[in-house]
Amino acid sequence: MKKHEIIVCMGSSCFARGNKATLQKIKDYLKLNNLEEKVVFKGNRCFDKCGKGPNLMIDDKMFHQVSEENVETILDQFFSIFRIY
Repeated sequence: MKKHEIIVCMGSSCFARGNKATLQKIKDYLKLNNLEEKVVFKGNRCFDKCGKGPNLMIDDKMFHQVSEENVETILDQFFSIFRIY
């Protein structure tokens, strides 16, 4: 089974705008949803989209303006996880 790939931009612009907190939120999300074995998660130096950052790529889909506040929604939509609150 092919693993999904999540790449968070660790370039200085994205990192300064919050990708450090987003990185931790993704790690917590993967653990909470038992996805750690199904995902390769890594940082990347830059996607050359600094003006649209912080940036995140899941498989071949790029997400812009990713924040600690919206990353869970992005992950829920990608992995089709729906929660009842």
